[in-house]
Parts: sequence; structure tokens; C-alpha cells
Amino acid sequence: MIINSDSHITYDPVSIIVDGKRWFPMMGEMHFSRYPRKYWEEELAKMKAGGIDIVSLYVIWIHHEEIQGEYDFTEDRNLHDFMQKVKESGLKCILRIGPWAHGEARNGGFPDWLLKDAKEKGYETRCDAPLYLEHVRRFYEKTYEQVKGFFLKDGGPIIGIQIENEYGHCGGKTGEEGEQHMRTLLGMAKEIGFDAPLYTATGWGGAVTGGMLPVMGGYCEAPWDQRTTEIEPSGNYIFTKERNDHNIGSDHGLGVGITFDMDLFPYLTAELGGGLQVTGHRRPVATGTDTAAMTMVKLGSGANLLGYYMYHGGTNPYGKLSTLQETRETGYPNDLPEYSYDFNAPLREYGQMEDTYRRVRLISSFIHDFGDDLTDMAYTGQPGNPAKPEDLESVRCAVRYKKAKAPDGGDVARGYFFVNNYQRRYRMADHLDAGLAAFDSEGGKLAEFARRDVKDGDYFFYPFNMPVGDKALVTIDATPVCILHNAGTDGHDTYIFYTDRDREVSADVTGDLDGNSILVISENEAVHSSKVVIENREYLIISEADAVTDKDGHTELYFEVSSDEKKKTPSFRCYPELVNAPCGFELKKSASAAKDFADGDVFALYEAVEDIENDMTAKFEEVSEGHFTVTLPGSLHGASEIFAHIDYEADSGKLSKDGVTIADNFYTGQEWEIGLKRFYDRFGESDELMLEADLKPLREGDKIYLQNWPEMKDGKAERINGISLVAQYKIKIS
Repeated sequence: MIINSDSHITYDPVSIIVDGKRWFPMMGEMHFSRYPRKYWEEELAKMKAGGIDIVSLYVIWIHHEEIQGEYDFTEDRNLHDFMQKVKESGLKCILRIGPWAHGEARNGGFPDWLLKDAKEKGYETRCDAPLYLEHVRRFYEKTYEQVKGFFLKDGGPIIGIQIENEYGHCGGKTGEEGEQHMRTLLGMAKEIGFDAPLYTATGWGGAVTGGMLPVMGGYCEAPWDQRTTEIEPSGNYIFTKERNDHNIGSDHGLGVGITFDMDLFPYLTAELGGGLQVTGHRRPVATGTDTAAMTMVKLGSGANLLGYYMYHGGTNPYGKLSTLQETRETGYPNDLPEYSYDFNAPLREYGQMEDTYRRVRLISSFIHDFGDDLTDMAYTGQPGNPAKPEDLESVRCAVRYKKAKAPDGGDVARGYFFVNNYQRRYRMADHLDAGLAAFDSEGGKLAEFARRDVKDGDYFFYPFNMPVGDKALVTIDATPVCILHNAGTDGHDTYIFYTDRDREVSADVTGDLDGNSILVISENEAVHSSKVVIENREYLIISEADAVTDKDGHTELYFEVSSDEKKKTPSFRCYPELVNAPCGFELKKSASAAKDFADGDVFALYEAVEDIENDMTAKFEEVSEGHFTVTLPGSLHGASEIFAHIDYEADSGKLSKDGVTIADNFYTGQEWEIGLKRFYDRFGESDELMLEADLKPLREGDKIYLQNWPEMKDGKAERINGISLVAQYKIKIS
């Protein structure tokens, strides 16, 4: 979808509409003030390569006015420069201007002085109190100074403004008083100059919206839950018309707890958990499958925007007067790391691209080629689909479909059949040799698929009567990935699907493929695939490396080699074959033309002429109980990044340099990963980077939820087991 300053953006009860056409965007949250400015451009390129269309971000008040009247929009807090980078990247933006943000920030983002002023002068925050609104106005005005000229009407990226956050759900007023406050803030923002096509408000959990476009959320777990035990199954893995995640399966009725009329607004999400930010007392680990399965369920349930919080993790900045993270000491229910805001997001604290990134990218690939057409396919409940997530026996399924014209001029129902047999942290029943069929709202059969085993952990969706070109329809028991336009022989298109199990794929084609082809790959190949454009032609790259295209159109593959491997020969597969092998690569196997339902290897194989190497070492020594010296490489040694993986077992850890904390971590059972290049920028390059590590012991009986507890020695865990290094190399292929 091409959007420019002349574009008209609006919405109806179904979807966002751009210039009269329906639009299904992908959105991801990144907080500029939680990431080094030097790397913004690269990280935005990764987001775009991952399929993101819209960057959403908070302007966190305490990050910019920690001391009253002293505004800081410099360096990593430079909102103006971040907007410029977003514009250059080609991404769009939804700006979340608060004034209250939460975002696991101190006081929900309110500066300490504001709370002190309110207490001393006797007014409430988050309401229409005149003294409060005076402070908000100044903050809004300073924010506007940073973003002036970056609105869509100016040719800039900002297409939307979010007012407040979870207002009426987490603090603030409810009912008409709350609605009026939201209208007051919106009116103030518009008066100051915030002019965008869309004005949004979070709509879950009883939040009031002031008539703005409501956006919804859903997380695979709840690290803010005060319990330290396993919690009940998440309702976000159940197909339902319900948008309010904690009311799924409610006996009180559909939409209870929602303050707006769901029939008047499209189903848009802004806070699907791209991961989870762990707390001191609760530390669930969100996996790529957790996020991808939940995303597919929201897609099958009718969502027409998939937005992730967070999509990119980060690091809290240093405070001038205090720490800037959420703590119980400040009246909030959770203790969080002072600095780390990793979130196990698709892009993590140091820009790591891991399994969640790839699985969300796979869904994004489908959305970009098929999502706009999907928008007006309504959610249709299916016979036997359970209403409650505690039901681990029934087959969970949904359909989205619409009536359309077939190539022969007749009427046809076309759409998608969704199946989810995944429930995070719970085992689902296996359904062997299951019959799968899609039904309309009146019980009529729309499509039938080949019988298959649906086992615990499976989640997939199949198209029925999907157009392939202009003359054919296909019903296939494989999941769509993308279309490679002009990739086949004689300039025809190749439609890519994947199968989630090693089995023969069944397909029913009506009409004439007319030279277009269908290529079926494995799930693992699909997860590691990227659709890229090289010299104005579309290709599918499959590699363990992730493909990222910069704002100038150059594509690089991010290869990694660990200190355990020592060296590696970079390689990638490509369909169709490139006109020329990239510099530094040799063609080892030519591509063959994809045929109908091809399941063989039609990809060209390219291998690098030179290996990448990693002979770097890391050392650590315990100098006293819980205190260590850590010696890491002092420069990049030719790599683009070095990640130190610290295998430790304790409650938490801190790394410091010359007595100043530079990184921290709450133990989850995962390795603690730290990207080193930002510290070379900070401290300079040298032969070695000398750090101190301090561990807080984890003790038997501590009131903490961990999915896996470490081995206790003398009743506690407080040790480093080893440190490995992963060198990342960016290798250009176009």
C-alpha cells in the first residue's frame, strides 16, 4: 500500500481504509529513548525487514522532563531525529503522546515533580484538574516542537496519535467523567497542532476512549500477576469474536467490560505481546511459538491490524535524580530491572533477531500479499470450537470468508480455515486422522480438506478458493507464505505455501493456472525465509541468516558464528536464481523452475568464498562470593557485533564498569545476552573489556515464579557457569 501526503486515511467498522482501499497493516512498538541513537537506522531497517509497516512509540514524559522545566530531547532522547529516521526508512508511525504511558516506566512515565506538585497543591492527575492540564499542555507543546513537520500532511510518517493509555482501566476516571477527560486531551492535542488521520485509544479492560478509534491487546502470560504459581490457560489461544482478552468465555456475555460499541469500530490490536517483560516475582519466558500461535488466533478471530508491544526491546536510560523503571517502592505492583527492557521481543534489547522475529516475519509475509483482501472476510465461529481455554480436548477452529466471483463468472465462497491446537504451558489433546472442514454461519460446508493428524502444538491455516492469478482458484492444505511476482518462467507468478508436517500436500485447482506456479516448502524453510527485492525483481531467500534491506535498497544477510564453532561457511538458497552471484559468493547449485505443487528443492544454492571466523575468548573469575571479574573482547575484531552469552544461575545479575552499572538482568533460565558494540562506542576499543559482575543469590523458598529452577547448592544458586561469544557479520548480497 502506497501512502503519501495526498492519501486519505479513514476507517469503517471493518478496517482502516486508504484512498478507498482496505488496508491491513503490521505494527511494532519501539521506544527511541530506550535504544542508542547511533543504531536507530539499522534497527528500523530490521523492523521493516520483519514485516512492520507502522512504528508505534511512547513519548515517556519522565525521560524528557525529569527536572521540572528542563526538557531533554538530546542524544538518545532526540524525538525529532528519530522521526527523521522513521521517515527515511519508509515506515509510518503512530505516536503515543500520553501523558501517562505506563510502559513499565517510573510512575507510569510521570515525573516525580508532577506527583509532588499534585500532592502539595491538592489536585488529581489524569483528570480535568486545571493545574494538571497546565503541565500536560507544556509537555504536549514540547513534544509537538519535536514532531512538527513529520505529520502525513507534511509528507511525514505520522498517521496516528494515541491519547493516554489504558485510561479507566489502570487509573484515571471511568464513565462520563473519564470520557470527557479523553475528549479534553484530544482537543488540547489538536489545538496544539497534532494533526493526523487517526486518533486512537486503548480499549481493553473497561478503558474509556472518548470516541477515538479503540485498539486492543493480548499477552500470552501475565508477569504483572501477583501469584507465583502456574496460572490458568490464556484465553488468547481461543478463537472468539470477543476482543477483550480477560473476558473470553465470560458467562456474563460478549463484550462485557468494553466501553465502546464493537459494531462501530474495526478490530485492531496495538498490544499483542511480542514477548513479556519479566518482573521480580514472576518470570515467564515468551517463545516464538507463544507469540506466533496467539497472533494466528487473533487473525482468525477477525483482527485487521496486528500490532506488537514490544516489537523491539531496549534499555532504560540513566536517570538524573532516580532510577527510571517501575518499582514497588514507587507504588506500582512490580519490581523490574533497573535498565533491561528486553521483553523477549522479536528484536531484543541489543537488536538480536531470534525465533520470535522470524515467526512474526512469516505471518507478516502473508499479510503483505493477502491481508488487504482478508480484511472484509468476517470471523465465523465453527461447530465444536470451545468457548473456554480450559477446554484442552476440543479442536479449536475458525473461518474467515466472503462471497466472491469465480473466474468463470459464478459465485464462490473464498477464505481461510484456521486451526489452533496450541495452548501455552498446557498439553492439548492429539486428534489423529482428523477430518477438517470449514462451515458458514448457517452450518453449510464451505470447504473440506484432506484428513490429517492434529497434534499438540500444531497451529495452521488453509485457504479455500484462493485466486491464483486471474483464471484459477486453489484449495490447499498448506499455509500461504507470499507471492513472488514475475518470478516464474515467462514472467509468471509463483505462490509460496508451507506445510507444517512432512507429508504429501493435497490441492484442488479449478480453472487455468495460466503459467503461474505453486511451490510448497517446509515450515522450517518458511520460518527462515525472507522475500526481498533485488534489481527490481522479487526473490525468496532461505538461510539461517536474516535478510535486512536498508533504506537505499541494499540487502545484507546477518550471519553468526559462535566461539564454539570457530568458523562457518555462509550460504543461502534463493528462488528464482539470481542473475549474478553476489560478490564473495559462488553458485553451487542452479535453481529449477517451480512446477505445480512442487515439493522438491528448486532453489539455487550460494556459498561464500571465504569463511567467517570467531576465535575470541571470554574469561571470568570469582573474586568473592557472588562477585566476579569478567574479561571480554575489547573490539569487534572485524565483526559487526559481538554478543556475550553469560550462562549464570542466580536471582539477578549486574555488570558494571568502574563502579557504574552498564547492564542488568533478572534470571529466567535463559542465557543473559549482551551486545558489546555500544560499549566500545562508550568506552573506546582496547585489547580487552574488563567488567565486574555481581550476582544476587537465588534461594530455596524464594517467592518467585520460574518455569525452570536451577540446581541449588547449599540452598542457593549464585554462579557463572560459562561465557560464550557470538560474532555477527553483515554480508551484502545486493
